[in-house]
Amino acid sequence: MDAPLILQRYAHVLQRLEQACAAVGRSRSEVRLIAVSKFHEAADIVACVNAGQLDFGENYVQEALRKREEVHAQVGSHAPCAQLRWHMIGHVQSRKAAQVAGAFSLVHTLDSRRLADALERHTADLHGQQPVLFEVNIAEEEQKNGVFPGALPELADYVLEHCPHLDVRGLMCLPPVFDAGQAARPHFAKLRQLRDDLRRRCGLPLPELSMGMSGDFEEAVAEGATMVRIGTEIFGPRSPKGAKPEA
Repeated sequence: MDAPLILQRYAHVLQRLEQACAAVGRSRSEVRLIAVSKFHEAADIVACVNAGQLDFGENYVQEALRKREEVHAQVGSHAPCAQLRWHMIGHVQSRKAAQVAGAFSLVHTLDSRRLADALERHTADLHGQQPVLFEVNIAEEEQKNGVFPGALPELADYVLEHCPHLDVRGLMCLPPVFDAGQAARPHFAKLRQLRDDLRRRCGLPLPELSMGMSGDFEEAVAEGATMVRIGTEIFGPRSPKGAKPEA
C-alpha cells in the first residue's frame, strides 16, 4: 500500500481511538496503539514511524527480526529508532525462546510453564528482564492458544516463584468473536475481571490489558484496554505473498 493511503488510514484510526477514549471518560494517553504489521513490508512500517507511531506488533519471530533490521536501515539515524517498541503478539514455541528473549519490548503470549521456563532461562543468560503478558484463552476454545481462565492463577504463581527474570505486566486475549464489535465486549469485561482478581491475589500492579482489534477496539477501550492491536484498519488487508507461518 502506498504511504499516503497508509497515513490517511492511520490518522483515521487515531481519531477513532481518541473518540473511543473520550466516550468513556478516559485519557487517550491511557491506551497504547500497537500497529500490527504482520505480512506488511518494512516501507509500510516506516510510513507510520515517520508519522510518530512507535509500537509495532508481529506474529512470527523470524519475520519480525528481519523486518526490524530493514526498518532501522530505512529510517536511518535521524528517526526515533531507539524509541521503537516491538511486540511479540503471536504464539511463541519454547524452542524459539532464545530468539525472543530480550528482542521484544513485550511478549503478549505467555501461556505455559514450558514457555515460561524457556524465556526465563534465556533472559537470565542476558542478565535482563523480559516483560510479558499472560495470554488467556478467554472462551476456552480448544483450537486456540492461551491459558484457560481457571488455570491462570496456578500459572501466575509458578511464574512468580520460578521465573524472576520475567516481568509480568498483565493479560492479553483474543475473543472468539474478535473484530465483531459489541459481541466481543463481554469477553473484554471478563479479562478485566481476571486481571483484577489476579492483581489482588499476587499483589502486583498488572497495569496492562492487551485486547481489541480493528473491528472491536472501541468496545475494548470501554472495558479498560491499555493496548489495542490494530492492523487491517491501518495497513489494509494482509497479502502473505507466499509467506508461511514458522514451524
